[in-house]
Amino acid sequence: MSIQNLDPQIVWKNFYDLTQIPRPSKHEELAVEYMYNWGKEHGLETIKDEVGNIIIRKPATPGCENMKGVILQGHVDMVPQKNADTVHDFLKDPIQTWIDGEWVKAKGTTLGADNGLGLAMAMAVLESTDIKHGPIELLCTIDEETGMTGAMALKPGVLQGDILINLDSETEGELYVGCAGGLDASATATYVPAEAPEAHECWSLTVKGFKGGHSGMDIILCRGNANKLAARILYALMTQADVKLLDLEGGTLRNAIPREAFATVYVPEAKVAEAQKVFAELAAAIKAEYAGTDPDSEFIFKPYECAEGECCCHGDECKYVPEADALRFIRAILACPDGVERMSSEMPGLVETSNNLAMVKIEAGEFSVKTLMRSSVDTAKEALAQKFEAIFSLAGIETAFAGGYSGWAPNPDSAILATMKKVYNDLYGKEPAVMAIHAGLECGILSGAYPHWDMVSCGPTLMSPHSPDERANIPSVAKCWEFLQAVLANIPVK
Repeated sequence: MSIQNLDPQIVWKNFYDLTQIPRPSKHEELAVEYMYNWGKEHGLETIKDEVGNIIIRKPATPGCENMKGVILQGHVDMVPQKNADTVHDFLKDPIQTWIDGEWVKAKGTTLGADNGLGLAMAMAVLESTDIKHGPIELLCTIDEETGMTGAMALKPGVLQGDILINLDSETEGELYVGCAGGLDASATATYVPAEAPEAHECWSLTVKGFKGGHSGMDIILCRGNANKLAARILYALMTQADVKLLDLEGGTLRNAIPREAFATVYVPEAKVAEAQKVFAELAAAIKAEYAGTDPDSEFIFKPYECAEGECCCHGDECKYVPEADALRFIRAILACPDGVERMSSEMPGLVETSNNLAMVKIEAGEFSVKTLMRSSVDTAKEALAQKFEAIFSLAGIETAFAGGYSGWAPNPDSAILATMKKVYNDLYGKEPAVMAIHAGLECGILSGAYPHWDMVSCGPTLMSPHSPDERANIPSVAKCWEFLQAVLANIPVK
């Protein structure tokens, strides 16, 4: 059964169409073109701004002209993550979806339900002929996942509505009224590679099988960070078995908890058995530590397998990272903040501040670390940045910060929140949960250009976004669609 035949078909059809369009962050051109043409084909006023954000307007249904205008908002880009053994080109290939019970999944890649399903519901509203609503605008932003570029570039005065419903939340039955701000942190250094030593064997280290996930939503789950754990093993091998580091690489995106890391090392011929023993003991200990969160974790340490014509010692002309440099790099990675830094004292169960040690690379004379910091408190985010800078500075490594944005502060007097709570209670006989989220919704940024907007975020239930385990709950999509229609029919008047 194709997902196009799932109920409600008007939503799933649109989502299926989006899965057929390559749209990784920074490469959303095809999706932007698709949305622009889609709006025009449906006879709706359609605008593309300077950076590629799309705005599509639909007039109010008869009798609803006096309702406040509503902006339905989502982003066109998706996180491109795949398993190492999955053959997929995110710039060319469509997402392959399949149905597993009550869930829609992808085959070895991210699904793109974040935020494809939100867009699909907004599109369904625009093309529907039997929904009661006031003036509607769809705002499709670009590059939400890697920089909030579209939201930051949105100019005042373009949107006409008074209420923004962001469709990028990931738990049905929860209404979000606040979110964390973010900051990209980077650390870089150079080194002079050393000539390959004699009487050494080339070995590879692989850390894989960790669940990873969304660096905001899933950071509270305390899953293993492949970069941290690879560094932990390498440090033991370097200090206990005189192993020398050739290269290390792990993680692919700032906003995804790294699931895999790979390193190449030289092992002294006289200490191969010792290195194997050090590795085996530590790998077993780590696997036991993370048995509850990452039961499928794998640690592999074996002789490097050379391709035909390849230098068996791998690396840049068989050179390695000098011992002093390797130690300061690995120590800095071990010391780098990762995971939950502080829980919120105002909202129980909410992460206030965190850092995701997202990407590590040591190769060919260059060292780099890239992280994503999040916090609902700007000063706490600044303090974490100072900590990051202090740690890497002590190791003689330069730091830089970019892409900072503030969080979204809750509005206890929100009229649309009151409306949505009542509608939900009327439909389902219970109150929705009102939440803040430890992730970077675009609402806070958008309010800078449109401070008068009354904003709430909602959406269907997604699990493990930003990882190949991403899945969308089918019943929650139908329920969220029903809820959205009822909300639009009950928007306050001007």
